[in-house]
Amino acid sequence: MKNYKRIFTIVVDSLGAGAMPDAADYGDKGTDTLGHISQSMDEFHIPNLQKLGIANLHPLKQVDPAEKPLGYYSYLYEASTGKDTMTGHWEMMGLHITKPFKTFTETGFPKELLDELSRRTGRTIIGNKSASGTKILDELAEEEIATGHMIVYTSADSVLQICGNEETFGLDELYRCCEIAREITMKDEWKVGRVIARPYIGRKKGEFKRTSNRHDYALKPYGKTALNALKEAGLSVISVGKIFDIFDGEGLTESNKSKSSVHGMEQTIEIARRDFTGLCYVNLVDFDALWGHRRDVCGYAKELERFDIKLGELLDLLKEDDLLIITADHGNDPTHTGTDHTREKVPFLAYSPSMEGSGKLKDADTFAVIGATIADNFKIHMPEGTIGNSILNNLK
Repeated sequence: MKNYKRIFTIVVDSLGAGAMPDAADYGDKGTDTLGHISQSMDEFHIPNLQKLGIANLHPLKQVDPAEKPLGYYSYLYEASTGKDTMTGHWEMMGLHITKPFKTFTETGFPKELLDELSRRTGRTIIGNKSASGTKILDELAEEEIATGHMIVYTSADSVLQICGNEETFGLDELYRCCEIAREITMKDEWKVGRVIARPYIGRKKGEFKRTSNRHDYALKPYGKTALNALKEAGLSVISVGKIFDIFDGEGLTESNKSKSSVHGMEQTIEIARRDFTGLCYVNLVDFDALWGHRRDVCGYAKELERFDIKLGELLDLLKEDDLLIITADHGNDPTHTGTDHTREKVPFLAYSPSMEGSGKLKDADTFAVIGATIADNFKIHMPEGTIGNSILNNLK
């Protein structure tokens, strides 16, 4: 069995590939993010994903199966309960989540939660709905500036977000209020994955801009993951994009924030030019945040095409002892009703320039094969209580 020096694991956030068997329990029967995007577009050009076997795995209207795919491919089924980003990523690295994080997309936050938040912060709360961060500023920021009230809102994710004008509300006060919100939302019935401070500048509608002083107050993983095991063994664990927020920094040796999914791929390409031993773990969030939640099929398809171009650049840099894994954390079918994630199985694509074989692997009943395979590659034991079995022997 050969071992790889560097493993690049790229999560195309929300690129589901067909409804899970229990999708109907989540209101997601018949969903298929990748398939429905293909069916909805007249043109769809993803030649590098095609070479890796994406259309061999999942039939696509415009993309023929590769005659000789470069790597291995299969579906991964989610073992955990839920369909959110943190659950999907935590499971990849070995955690089995049985209580899903709470979302308040349709209802807003309960009165009891907001009353406690208002009492402890000393501020009247406005907003309390699912909204775009830029639209809610246009709607309510002038009122917040004039009155000192506090904008609280959510999205289709498991988040509680608080806006604060840097000049009138103040960053320190915004962070104080978010810390209180994080403490309150540790209750099981209110437990959101993240509380997010959303600072902004500007004084009137049309001029508001969010700043880079955003701060995420995330839950720490419920136990040690493959990332902790790698770091404790002295290996590099380099994150790109939202990975730092998803794991609250646990198990990472280096973190890189991304401005966009294209920027995230550019960062990954630069990391591929460096010498390291370990894991580069990448989340590309625009697919989910910009296109899936907004039910923009064309935008999603174009983002996939932009990703495919950058993927080609990365493939050219891979060495014989590198392994590339491409997967997703849940679905977000842009042809489905509502704005929420969708309960779907996800694609698993694996490639190394040194691979002699290729083709379909047996489907896996958990995303956790990824973390288990990475740990096995570096001859590291997974932490106690984790799930997943290595498929390293199959990647020949």
